[in-house]
Amino acid sequence: MYLDDLKLNTEIDLPEVTITKERMLDFARIYDPLPLHCDEEYAKSTRFGGLVAPGVMTFMSVWAKFVEADIFGDEVIAGKSTKIEWFKPVFAGDTLKGRARISNITPRNAHNGIAEISIDVCNQHGELVLSDVTEYVVKYREK
Repeated sequence: MYLDDLKLNTEIDLPEVTITKERMLDFARIYDPLPLHCDEEYAKSTRFGGLVAPGVMTFMSVWAKFVEADIFGDEVIAGKSTKIEWFKPVFAGDTLKGRARISNITPRNAHNGIAEISIDVCNQHGELVLSDVTEYVVKYREK
């Protein structure tokens, strides 16, 4: 979808994703080996009472569903920035559901502009666990 085709505040519901213990541990051991994420005995002794999924993993699990939706298709040029805020821990067995929204559209030059996508992610209890704002560089339709 070209930048000219985007409509501000368009919302896209993303498919659910369940965080499994195995994927949590695999990700944590490679990318975020903090004891809270990969040492069960340690995690049990914290105020969380168990392993907490790495924040970046929780975001990427939902982000993958957004990418699979292929909103922009071949018209996306590149990502420009992203900002993630985490609000609640995510545990093994949690099911996450994201809602993406086109939150800003900014012209940039004769060829492309910036599409800002805001994604809110809730767990199975409807609690907001994270929010993200990502900017994409998207092509204009050739004139």
